[in-house]
Amino acid sequence: MTSTSPGTVPRDLRSAEPSGPPGPAVVTGSESGIGRAVAVELARRGHDVGVTWFQSEAEGEATAAEVRGLGRRAEVRHLDLREPVAAGEVVAGLAEALGGVEVLVNVAGTGTSTLLLDTSYEHWREVLATDLDGAFCCLQQAGRAMVAAGRGGRIVNITSVHEHQPRVGAGAYCAAKGGLGMLTRTAAIELAEHGITVNAVAPGEISTPMTGQTDVDPHTESRPGVPLRRPGDAREIAAVVGFLCSPEASYVTGQSWAVDGGMLQMGPMAGSHLTSDDWRRP
Repeated sequence: MTSTSPGTVPRDLRSAEPSGPPGPAVVTGSESGIGRAVAVELARRGHDVGVTWFQSEAEGEATAAEVRGLGRRAEVRHLDLREPVAAGEVVAGLAEALGGVEVLVNVAGTGTSTLLLDTSYEHWREVLATDLDGAFCCLQQAGRAMVAAGRGGRIVNITSVHEHQPRVGAGAYCAAKGGLGMLTRTAAIELAEHGITVNAVAPGEISTPMTGQTDVDPHTESRPGVPLRRPGDAREIAAVVGFLCSPEASYVTGQSWAVDGGMLQMGPMAGSHLTSDDWRRP
């Protein structure tokens, strides 16, 4: 057993933690919304950033411009999580281009608004491939690079409040995000010996293009069922991700951080205050 004085971190543990200036980060789905906010936050904290886009190369380049405007390097690649193995190879390529990867944030994903009995198998598989299979392949490639480098690292998976609670019309999405939450916990215990922490951030309703709220100021919106009475801002998610990727979070792993304005606390209250059967439909 290593003997240390109170408050002293054993040298063998320090050696497994990221040291020196912040290393490169890869953020999937960083062309807009939460992904863009995370990429910019990590650049602000000193990371070079691998930016990925799915639908709009111009939006991906716009994110890269914000990263470069903060004095950091940006590499931009197309990434389609519907092809999970190829998506993992994109992450590996970004790690090579950036000279390594110290941080991976899995943001990219898709949703659904279809009752289970009306959901086609093809759509089910598309959501699972995008939100779970693709995240696994990206995590695996980044984790291998981190282990090979021997400097530790940070992995953050963006899940959802629906990692923890179901929603009518979102069966495939809930299954994928629930699976991603358990993948996070398993990866945390497997990668801990390498100084790599793995956590999830579970957003509630956030004003982003994915929720149909492009360029909406969430402080102007009313959500009576959310204790803080409004949707969230993507930068509020990015701030928590930034913390989890920082040295200050070196003892946090295997956790899911709900950033939801208190939404998850409202189960019994919401159930007892509903005034119609509208909730039974997406």
